[in-house]
Order: sequence, then structure tokens, then C-alpha cells
Amino acid sequence: MSAQALGPILDGLGTTIELDDGDLVASALVICKIVDKDGTVSLGLSTSEGLSWIDQNGLLTSAQQIANQVTISTKDDE
Repeated sequence: MSAQALGPILDGLGTTIELDDGDLVASALVICKIVDKDGTVSLGLSTSEGLSWIDQNGLLTSAQQIANQVTISTKDDE
């Protein structure tokens, strides 16, 4: 196993974020599903340099709250 830069991997997955002019991404927490060559699934977690565990927990908790607010529509809703 070796450390790999996430930029090219995330680019390949088509990930984007909407930012206004002048916005600055100050820190990042990346959570990913990893499937190894045998099909075993694991969870990957990477943080930007200097992100404390307190900030990491805050980002994770906030993201979970936002994800829980998303309304999922089904075909029956149309």
C-alpha cells in the first residue's frame, strides 16, 4: 500500500464543488469507498494538513446533518 495524491483520483470521479469568486477552501475531509482487487470493501479517510481531530469531527458531523436534510424524490413524486 502506498500513499497517493487524491487530486487526480477525485478528478477522475468527476467530483466538483460550487464556489463563488473569492471563496477559499480552507480545509478538507475526504471519505471514500475503496474496493480492493479481491472485492473487499473498506472506508478511506483523508484530511488536509493541519486539520485537527476536533475540526475533522465538526466537518463530518456538519456534512451528516446536511446529507440528512436532502430530500430524495422517487418516480412516484413526479
